[in-house]
Amino acid sequence: MNMEARFAKAADPAPADGTIYRGFLSYSHRDRRWAAWLHGALEAYRLPTALAGRTDARGERVPARLQPIFRDRAELAAAEDLGGRIRDALRRSRCLLVLCSPAAAASPWVDREIATFKRLHPNGCVLAAIVGGEPHASDLSGREGEECFPPSLRRRFDDRGEPTVERAEPIAADFRAHGDGRRLGLLKLVAGMTGVGLDELVGREARRRQRRLTAVAAAALAGMGVTSGLALAATQARTEAERQRAQAEGLVGFMLGDLREELEPMGRLDALDKVGGRALAYYRAQEEGELSDDALAQRSRALTLIGEIANLRGDLDGALRRYREALAGTAEALRRAPDDPQRVFDHAQNEFWVGYIAWQRGELDEAERRFGAYKRLAERMIVLEPGKAQWRLEEVYADTNLGTLLMQRGEYGRADELFAAALREAERLAIVAPEERLYADQHAEALANSADARETLGALDHALALRERQIALLARREAANGGDASTKRSAMTAHRAHGRLLAARGETERALAELSKATALADALRALEPDNTEWLERGAKSHTDRAWLLLALERHAEGERAAASGCAAARDLADRDASVVAWRQKAWRECLHLRAEILGLAGRREDALRVARAALAVAGPVAADDSRTTTAQLWLLIGDQLVADRARAEQAWRRGVTALAPTAANPERLLVHFRLARRLGDDDEAARLTKRLSGIGYRDARFRRAQRSWSG
Repeated sequence: MNMEARFAKAADPAPADGTIYRGFLSYSHRDRRWAAWLHGALEAYRLPTALAGRTDARGERVPARLQPIFRDRAELAAAEDLGGRIRDALRRSRCLLVLCSPAAAASPWVDREIATFKRLHPNGCVLAAIVGGEPHASDLSGREGEECFPPSLRRRFDDRGEPTVERAEPIAADFRAHGDGRRLGLLKLVAGMTGVGLDELVGREARRRQRRLTAVAAAALAGMGVTSGLALAATQARTEAERQRAQAEGLVGFMLGDLREELEPMGRLDALDKVGGRALAYYRAQEEGELSDDALAQRSRALTLIGEIANLRGDLDGALRRYREALAGTAEALRRAPDDPQRVFDHAQNEFWVGYIAWQRGELDEAERRFGAYKRLAERMIVLEPGKAQWRLEEVYADTNLGTLLMQRGEYGRADELFAAALREAERLAIVAPEERLYADQHAEALANSADARETLGALDHALALRERQIALLARREAANGGDASTKRSAMTAHRAHGRLLAARGETERALAELSKATALADALRALEPDNTEWLERGAKSHTDRAWLLLALERHAEGERAAASGCAAARDLADRDASVVAWRQKAWRECLHLRAEILGLAGRREDALRVARAALAVAGPVAADDSRTTTAQLWLLIGDQLVADRARAEQAWRRGVTALAPTAANPERLLVHFRLARRLGDDDEAARLTKRLSGIGYRDARFRRAQRSWSG
């Protein structure tokens, strides 16, 4: 929008020359509704009588009213020299009030007004009112569009009014729903404009409201002549209101606690969503600045729950928005009570969830930062309340999160150490309180994580033993609870991983039976809740793992049907959100790889090449170690389709070798490397790899066939 359009409308005539403004309101045209509200609220505000007229910390008298406030769109309709009038109004303003949002951050006119005020008033009062976006988001890669502070607001000006390279930290009132709210945000601006302490202003405001209520009651008493009756009624009404509020918050607490625990095993996202939505609606109807510590904490828990549901439904942007809002709330609750372990716990959950979204999107550095913060908070809980077992469980979760991230980076040894520590603590907790479901759940998950780490390190027997312990534990739980959705989800993953390990050991029929159990559970869960993307993702992997084994056993028709089931789920996931690494860059890429393999087995070489190259184009993140194996497998397949042109085939196979990390002990990677070495005629390397694979008891059908049949 150009400068002329910016001042096209006006409501009030220009003030008389010489007017001193209490504040200059700078804002983007897109935020005009916020500007109109704030302009009216500030000019209508009366400071408490006990504060007006006294001398503040700056040696100035505290005004009774904050009038006039310069709002440029209303003040400059009759101006002939718009630039001069704006500059003059800025010169005669005591404070600059900036409505901050992404629109304001992008507006050259707002930025110019800020710079002009800072030049005219080097030590002047500059206050930010956040109505959208995020402060300093421009410092974060990929989030620059969320920045709400204009450039000149973020930069410090020196005593001569010249901009410097130093960063400014403006005083800010956060009017957003998860910030201060309108009432507290307004009081923060008033405090900044008058030099009155916020705590004193809030206290006086509360007492003034109380006096108003008292005055209203007194007037009613005098007018109706029923003093005693109304006093009793007022007392009873207040008591009843407090009782109802306590009852409502107790109900919300039940919904977010016991009721949620009852609903989660059922796996119904719609019921859980209603719980979170109704709890949040209750708090939305109240002034956020007036929420008690407990109410603020419950509001954040409602936001976290809604975020979890959005995440499971594949709405990662919606989930992240809720998690960040909840994180801001728990940060405020923790600021109010820094030594309350429950506040530390609540804040830790939201640090995890924000990190989890980053992990899903392959942003491993951000995920590690958040997971590290979560671990530090878990350790702090234990220090604050060392005797509480639940806080020990949080440390187990923290080690598990970091171990999972290290696995993705290929740091299997470090991951194995973290998983082993988590398993030891999870086992201890399960023994101490065998009736506690959370401890039993985490014991099963800890066995699974340790099994995965052991598998990648080539300890197949140990990995098999851990998986069999997990399956036995889940079977006991299923017998006890009838096999709820949570148990089915864990069992699906356990049977799938067990089948994969059995296949690696050459026990193909048992492996197929385990993978069939996994796919049956996957199909049952999908029928129960089609929108649960976690179940969908794990189910897709179960079908594709079964497809690979069937192809290795040369049962091509069955393998193709299993691949079709897995690919349907993978396509569904990839279409929901292409930014999720596990969906597009893993599940969908795996599906394309399978299709290329099936086409190659059918002799359709050109089609196989086309699909394999499409799979390569779906590039995985550089930091994701497991993507290297898939890349090498695809170059192996491409070379096989080009075998009639030996030079081109060898070029593809060598690219496969380059894609592999040479020090990895992952059996799947060793197998791919062995197959590539055989094709390239590198007998020494093939012999070395054969010795390593045989030494760990690896007898996968593909390995045995490659040893027998390749003739170059």
